[in-house]
Amino acid sequence: MKYTFLLILFLSLISGRLVAQTKSVNEEKFISIGGIEQWVTISGEDKTKPVILFLHGGPGSTMSQYDDAIYGHWKKDFVLVYWDQRGAGRTFGRNAPAEVTEDYWIENPLTVEQMTADGIELSEYLIKHLGKQKIILIGTSWGSILGAKMALARPDLFAAYIGHAQVVNFSEGMAHAYTSVSKMAQDANDQESVDKLKALGPPPYEDARKEGQLMRIIKKYEKQNSVPAPASWWKLASAYDNEKDAQDRYNGDDYSFLYFAGHKQMGIKAMGAGVNFMKDGLHYKIPVYFIQGEEDILTPKELTKAYFDKVRAPKKEFVLVPGAAHGHNQAVVDAQYKVVKEHLASTKKAANRK
Repeated sequence: MKYTFLLILFLSLISGRLVAQTKSVNEEKFISIGGIEQWVTISGEDKTKPVILFLHGGPGSTMSQYDDAIYGHWKKDFVLVYWDQRGAGRTFGRNAPAEVTEDYWIENPLTVEQMTADGIELSEYLIKHLGKQKIILIGTSWGSILGAKMALARPDLFAAYIGHAQVVNFSEGMAHAYTSVSKMAQDANDQESVDKLKALGPPPYEDARKEGQLMRIIKKYEKQNSVPAPASWWKLASAYDNEKDAQDRYNGDDYSFLYFAGHKQMGIKAMGAGVNFMKDGLHYKIPVYFIQGEEDILTPKELTKAYFDKVRAPKKEFVLVPGAAHGHNQAVVDAQYKVVKEHLASTKKAANRK
């Protein structure tokens, strides 16, 4: 009797482990997207759960190397997908030559249109590969440009779009940021920053280095006025903590930012300059949620709220997060989680009423 009980217990434990293995998903691989191989990771404790595709910012600021430090606890409720976009991280490393030169940058342009098409192709792949009808998009900063473009172009692929640090009109946003940070520097008697800003002059710029210098001053003041993310979030996963991956992230970040900001001397047009959702992004066919840091200087609440007020969508919500600036912190991640969970709950409730 005792042995029978032990055998039953052993078999139940084994079968439970097999079920867990069958339900979970953990894939890291290159996928052919837009004619090149691009790095994608897919992970979750239960592959029957809703799929979330994260669109990283930067451009070039990949998330795959952080080993789910930010969103890892979401794995019990969702299948999480990270994508090293064209020109970033391991995707850059897979497709770039051993020696990256200015000629390579010039001969291999990045465009919003191509990267939007990449994101749509990846979404189609995920829906087929994971057996879903639709997926959820979360885009941050630069990723919010791709996310909005993807949601507007192919609403049939997406259950909802969550834009964090949503870019609305990039040129207007940069001009607003310059004015705001100039006033902050003057009020703080920060003569060094005041002098740098005067030397730069207001945007737009024809030199990517000038935009980078403005960005550094903006980040300085955002840091002073916001709650930081835990340092543990930025610890590299062991698989990415090596010289090649570090070099690919560094080179990809330079390459991506160059095309985002533009550089007239090299004949490179700014991807950001043509972005204006006030003109061509007001009508969504899916629910839209904006997560906005109250202390965000780069994509300020005034512009995002003005855009939100004009957006037409089946459902929309604007979430202002105190203590948050342009980037991630715990309050931002908590706000995103709450929005996604409440969206799914309301969708389920609506389906049950039918």
